[in-house]
Amino acid sequence: MKNLLTLLLCLSLVGYAQAQEHFGKKISDSGAVTAAALPTKMGTKEAMKTKVTGTVESVCQAKGCWMKVKMDNGESMRVTFKDYGFFVPKDIAGKTVVFEGEAKKSVTPVSELRHYAEDAGKSKEEIAKITEPKNELAFVADGVIVK
Repeated sequence: MKNLLTLLLCLSLVGYAQAQEHFGKKISDSGAVTAAALPTKMGTKEAMKTKVTGTVESVCQAKGCWMKVKMDNGESMRVTFKDYGFFVPKDIAGKTVVFEGEAKKSVTPVSELRHYAEDAGKSKEEIAKITEPKNELAFVADGVIVK
């Protein structure tokens, strides 16, 4: 009996260690492309529905209302959440995520870049240095899995 209880405890711990958290629409992780491969996959398209996996670089510390995912070129891609309908935990930097939705090439205005910098806890001096809009790849996710 003691061995059976030990076995059940071990199995439950393995299941817990492999647990995934879902936010927004329930999605699976199958068929996801890496964040590094996304620009190549998009090619000349301005927008594309897809599923992506990558490593979280940072998260909005105000609410968890956006996250930045590392790209291959030293840049990061901002991921926001459809209709502001859900948020992710603020402590997931360094974790692997899978997200599904729409990738878009866009120009982010200075006012929005400053707002994001404020959400990220940047100093007033760092925020004041933001003076140019930025061409970037952005993503609006319907659902997110945090591994």
